[in-house]
Amino acid sequence: MFPIRMQKRACTDTDKIESFLQSAKTGFLGLSAGNQPYVVPLNYVWHHGAVYFHGAAEGRKITYMQQNAEACFTVCEQYGTTTSPVPALTDTAFMSVMVFGHVHAVTDLDEATEAMQAMLDKYVPGYYKEALSKTHVDKYRSSLGSRTAVFRLTASSVTSKESVSEGGSLFYPGKTVRDDQ
Repeated sequence: MFPIRMQKRACTDTDKIESFLQSAKTGFLGLSAGNQPYVVPLNYVWHHGAVYFHGAAEGRKITYMQQNAEACFTVCEQYGTTTSPVPALTDTAFMSVMVFGHVHAVTDLDEATEAMQAMLDKYVPGYYKEALSKTHVDKYRSSLGSRTAVFRLTASSVTSKESVSEGGSLFYPGKTVRDDQ
């Protein structure tokens, strides 16, 4: 495991990391097979200390996971660009989290249904009157006819970085260097 090089940006506040992973909308799953990397954006849910996502039970992502279960899942949110009269000090306010671990298909129908319900609760809270049924999760087929599979990335390590803006230093349309002097 590589340590975070710029330690002043390391975030070790586990509550903040947990909250961020629960609220951010898109993550990027990084896989590798042979000498070929593959990164795919996904909807996900952080649930019980693991990343859950779903997708077709066949395809490139599945092939890569079968060849190498080691994965990295990255979530990042940009909060704006920080300005400075010194061009080299212009920066980005952000938070990012990287979850490293093994990814596996969830074969337990109860766990898969719980993870899918957690995703629905995250992305469309209150939309459905009733909880997701195990039958729906078990029988659903995509428009291409493939079964939907649920996957769990069990975290072996989690790292996080952030850069917060100092009050009033975020760029906005029309702002010029004169506004920061």
